[in-house]
Amino acid sequence: MPRIKRGVTTRQKHKRLLDQAKGYRGRRKNTIRIARQAVEKAGQYAYRDRKVKKRNFRALWIQRINAAVRPEGLTYSQFMHGVKLAGIELDRKVMADLAMNEEAAFKSIVEQAKKALPA
Repeated sequence: MPRIKRGVTTRQKHKRLLDQAKGYRGRRKNTIRIARQAVEKAGQYAYRDRKVKKRNFRALWIQRINAAVRPEGLTYSQFMHGVKLAGIELDRKVMADLAMNEEAAFKSIVEQAKKALPA
């Protein structure tokens, strides 16, 4: 059996790893052992922060909706309860966008939510 030489595959793996580490500072960009650790940690941060990004945007939408319903005499939680009772099937992203850009449409939603709330 001839022996298998793995130089080509190893070089490909190293090249792929160093391409992922492009732009890092110091030896993190050109030393395999350190670049592997840096790329792995970057992947962990990226995975975690994809979840955090969703969290942050939801919090932003809630703040915008709350700021828009306060002048109408409602709190955010009262408004959302009224929306559920009224059967309005809009998510927070769309409602926040309406609150920012389409004030008349958002006011009509607020009025529907107010009517649906028990007195």
